[in-house]
Amino acid sequence: MIQLGGAKGAFASSVHRPGRGIDLWLLASAGILLLTGLLAIYSIDFSRHGSNFMIKQVMWAAIGVPVFVICATTSQRTFTKLAPWLYTFSVLSLVAVLLVGKNTKGATRWIDFGPIQFQPSEFAKVILIITLSAFYAKHWEQTKEFRTYVLSLVHIAPIVGLVLLQPHLAGAMSLVFIWVAISLYAGVPWKYAAITLAIVGSLATAAWFTPGVVPNYMRERVIAKIKPDAKDNGYQQERARIAFAVGGVTGVGYLKGGQKAARYIPEQQNDFIFTVVGEEGGLIGGSLVLLAFGFFFYRLWLVGYQATEPFGQMMSGGVLAILGFHTIVNLGMNVGILPVAGLWLPFVSYGGTALWMCMACVGLLTGVK
Repeated sequence: MIQLGGAKGAFASSVHRPGRGIDLWLLASAGILLLTGLLAIYSIDFSRHGSNFMIKQVMWAAIGVPVFVICATTSQRTFTKLAPWLYTFSVLSLVAVLLVGKNTKGATRWIDFGPIQFQPSEFAKVILIITLSAFYAKHWEQTKEFRTYVLSLVHIAPIVGLVLLQPHLAGAMSLVFIWVAISLYAGVPWKYAAITLAIVGSLATAAWFTPGVVPNYMRERVIAKIKPDAKDNGYQQERARIAFAVGGVTGVGYLKGGQKAARYIPEQQNDFIFTVVGEEGGLIGGSLVLLAFGFFFYRLWLVGYQATEPFGQMMSGGVLAILGFHTIVNLGMNVGILPVAGLWLPFVSYGGTALWMCMACVGLLTGVK
């Protein structure tokens, strides 16, 4: 008989699973997604005089290689020992961004280091995966107890709170999603997770109806989804729909996107990079990218299924959760079924910190035994 989940968790298997080596298919699928992003970014550069996003993204990828190697070669035992230090670093970096961070469009999320902008909330996601997995591994015999559940909430509360202060609602939601996934992998009862989500939902509702709590730009994005305004907050999604419509089934051809060339979609290299695929590759090109993501997530799940230690199982659950959350939300807002949330598409969107975070996540799972 097979159960979904960890040795005693909601997603583990009770059958024997052999140890695993390096998953070359996982690395290959991640490489395909990265190549997809580079091609899309180059297409944007091709249409815009003076744009050099491609060169920077290649540089970010090169810098990310050591990040990947460190995560892949560090033992799970070492990560467990480093967990308190990593957690402290995460909290301090999130405090630092509030004190000395750069304010852009009403949000303070980045710290400038010369030509490089560092976004602590992205690495906070990776660190939370490691530290929360280490926490549950330490309390492995008590994961079903209410006290352990409460302590896990205490573990994530400072990080979620600091990210909310930036403000970055979608980032805070992704951290909560990590907690849900890892907790279920660890065997925390479903009712505790449901209670937590109900509390979060109630607090979010109260915040929405309390003047001054939810920033205006967040309200406008949600309202734009309910009552679209093609000339204001719904502009990006309206232009995205046009780009997909122009692409049709087969696309207009690589480097030939007119919507992209005319810069109709602001910051297209970031959150709306999939519109380049949709316009130039059409339904066929977009479907191939979705298949690549599907295979990538299957390999992520397989790492957790084949893992022989609880720590590795829980880390795989956290990585699958965060990258899956980003992908679903990003694609959802690109095709217009979700509000614009400011979440990038893993390995495809332009941005150094986001790419390093993705490479770190794959590195962590490469080291899972």
